Amino acid sequence: MDAVRIAAFWILFAATHMGLSSQRLRPRLVARLGERGFQAVYSVVALAIFVPLVSSYYSHKRAGPFLWTLAQLPAVRWIGYALMGAAFVLVVAGLVQPSPASLRPGKPVVRGVARITRHPLLMGLGLWGTAHLLLAIVHASELAFFGGFLIFAIVGCDHQDQRKVATLGESYRAYVDATPFFPFTSTGFVRGLVEMPMPVALAAGIGLAWVLRNYAHSWLAG
Repeated sequence: MDAVRIAAFWILFAATHMGLSSQRLRPRLVARLGERGFQAVYSVVALAIFVPLVSSYYSHKRAGPFLWTLAQLPAVRWIGYALMGAAFVLVVAGLVQPSPASLRPGKPVVRGVARITRHPLLMGLGLWGTAHLLLAIVHASELAFFGGFLIFAIVGCDHQDQRKVATLGESYRAYVDATPFFPFTSTGFVRGLVEMPMPVALAAGIGLAWVLRNYAHSWLAG
């Protein structure tokens, strides 16, 4: 039941997140509330669901049947660490480099992190969840919580692409055609790393991952 509750929060979070930003509802809300008013309502609703989602997981960690633990395998452990570092680099780069698919709106320029993925923030969170599925002792509650990050990243990014194509038209469609959806699946990702706001994004991402892993993880993980 604990894993079901966590999954239900994820479904509610995704439904409201995508519903409020949908082409059918968003224009009506913006017309009534204004852009800033819409963003405020959007953020409040997201927090109102995400906070109890996180709280529910932390109250029921390692609940439900035991599923697996893979971190004892050296290869899997290092893959997990690599994914964790990549996740933080993508999140930081997504906040630093403006693009039409990020929190900081910008021009559809195929450069830097856009050569790695056009959705660095959400895909970074998806990688973060995936890394925990490899590194954590996974019970049903961990699968529901960390797996939710991966599923929401994929579903949310796909929804965002569809909405942006509908609102921005051919300029965003060309951006979609020129940039990868999933991280590190394009042969141009090495060039993207070189073009990123370096060394800020790379150093900050890896440094943040290292600090959290070595100094804050035991407190956060409990």
